[in-house]
Amino acid sequence: MSNCPSGKSCDECRLEHGSQECKVHAALETIGRRYIVMSGKGGVGKSTVAVNLALSFALQGKKVGLLDVDIHGPSVPKMLKLESYRPEVSGAGKMLPAEIGSLKVVSIGFLLESPDSAVVWRGPMKISAINQFITDVEWGTLDALVVDAPPGTGDEPLTACQLLAGENAEAVIVTTPQQISATDVAKSLTFCRELKLNVAGIVENMSTFVCPCCGKETAIFSSGAGEELAERFGVPLLGKLPIDPIICQGGDEGTPFIRRFAASPTAAAFAKIVEKLS
Repeated sequence: MSNCPSGKSCDECRLEHGSQECKVHAALETIGRRYIVMSGKGGVGKSTVAVNLALSFALQGKKVGLLDVDIHGPSVPKMLKLESYRPEVSGAGKMLPAEIGSLKVVSIGFLLESPDSAVVWRGPMKISAINQFITDVEWGTLDALVVDAPPGTGDEPLTACQLLAGENAEAVIVTTPQQISATDVAKSLTFCRELKLNVAGIVENMSTFVCPCCGKETAIFSSGAGEELAERFGVPLLGKLPIDPIICQGGDEGTPFIRRFAASPTAAAFAKIVEKLS
């Protein structure tokens, strides 16, 4: 028998013991659901959705991991007030993630000298780093792993999707209401189809604007992109999130809105999205 956590022999597993593929397989044995938050367009709020999704699961009492694979623009440390965190190494030689209650967090941002430092890497370096974030981190047993992917369909989302593939893996696609956003986001949905990755659904962010004075909601962008994409690709529309100052405030101050403003209409809207994913 091998020392794989799955308890399977190498013959049963059919992977070369000690190979990178074997290490990934062993690491995933202790991870339950996997949600890859992605989009074909930048600036649509992927990190906001990923962070609040992970925290929502943690507030339900689940053991959750949040993996930031946006190598060139990691924003998770700022959003969770973890910019000063520097990971230590466990006795087993693995990186220890930052912990916020039952939430474990890993980001390339933890390894940079300062938030202004640039990561100047080509594809192979990025692929290697994401592999190590799965295999060389002390994740322990998780009910869910939420992955914050950068925009597009390049090395980072491709690597994350291929590593985490399986019946427990799903994509959460984020868009904004404009048709120009939908054009790019449609590419992510096609990307998932080609990889045979199940799409849990679409989140339409910035759907309306909530006035901070009177609370009135106004559609300031052309609407319907999220619904149109969901209908065209035959996937669920998980919900719509407004442009709300509390979202910006929470992200800038490192206190995500799902925790600090749990009683707000925006948090209630997000809670319905989480309910559909739970």
